[in-house]
Amino acid sequence: MEVLVIGAGVVGLAIARAMALRGHGVIVAEATGGIGNGVSSRNSEVIHAGMYYPSGSLRARHCVAGRRMLYEFCGSHGVPHRKCGKLIVATNELEQAKIEGIYEQGIANGVEGLSLLSGEEARALEPNLACAGAVLSPETGIVDSHALMLALQGDLEAAGGMIAFHTPVERIAQNGAGWYVHVGGAEPAEIAVDAVINAAGLGAQALARATDGYPSERVPPLVLAKGNYFGCLGKPAFSRLIYPAPVDGGLGTHVTLDLAGRMRFGPDVEWIEEEAYEVDPRRAESFYASIRRYWPGLPDGALVPDYSGIRPKLSGPGEKAMDFMVDGPAEHGLPGLVHLFGIESPGLTSALSLAEDVAERLNT
Repeated sequence: MEVLVIGAGVVGLAIARAMALRGHGVIVAEATGGIGNGVSSRNSEVIHAGMYYPSGSLRARHCVAGRRMLYEFCGSHGVPHRKCGKLIVATNELEQAKIEGIYEQGIANGVEGLSLLSGEEARALEPNLACAGAVLSPETGIVDSHALMLALQGDLEAAGGMIAFHTPVERIAQNGAGWYVHVGGAEPAEIAVDAVINAAGLGAQALARATDGYPSERVPPLVLAKGNYFGCLGKPAFSRLIYPAPVDGGLGTHVTLDLAGRMRFGPDVEWIEEEAYEVDPRRAESFYASIRRYWPGLPDGALVPDYSGIRPKLSGPGEKAMDFMVDGPAEHGLPGLVHLFGIESPGLTSALSLAEDVAERLNT
């Protein structure tokens, strides 16, 4: 089977690798000049354990399975990563009830090693912390996302697949039981393939609307939620990731660490109408207020604007968080076509498991 995957982010690369390892001919069409230039390069680089998502949801299933697969992949491919663990902290009774609910959800989702800690027990692990209680997740970690994507690309190419850069897909048309894919760029062309997989992230909805015969009512709304990050000057105050109780649209302004040990904070949730990545330094004021609830010792002037990312959400402010949407032939009736929508967090953690799911939906 000849397969075209649209998008060379972490999910697109994982899917392309899975299809190539099954013996299919695979081309990845990427609009930019490199891998991971969209959502995949603008996140926290956290390997999530899987305790936030409703049982039975795609996010819960793929996060837990994908996390296990990801640690194994990183180990076998030499991808830098660290299982540093995470504390989800509560600073009052309302938040305590929230984190206890997260703990119970994690147990229901099969997340290993979770434990409820008192404030005293949490401070024994992280002395700079101020909290009334916490959930300890030892399976949470961090990963070098670019090294991960390079490793996926390496497996893809070793199995005979390839990536076509500067190749924006403009239209997808039916060709009997297969598809014609019209690409633009410097050398516009029409490619005939048996299957098309749309893993275009923020561009997925536009491509779905440009797919002949795909029902327009199946295309979900795209809601842009920008997440801003601030770096922190000085020595790291924590050895684990620190997350507050979740907020509307995200997991709260949390402490993440990179593999060099640098500490940063974010993302917050800024609902926007169009793509824009500049970080407004004035947002630091709300960061100081949020962070000092669990780290009172954050010094004045320690936060500096770092970077931002945009979550391709399917629901807006005040609405119920939507699940991943993987729309395959069994759902829409068109052979050899899979659209992926709303692949935000925990998309990176879920990538290898999502890839297996897509391959199965195409009966390969």
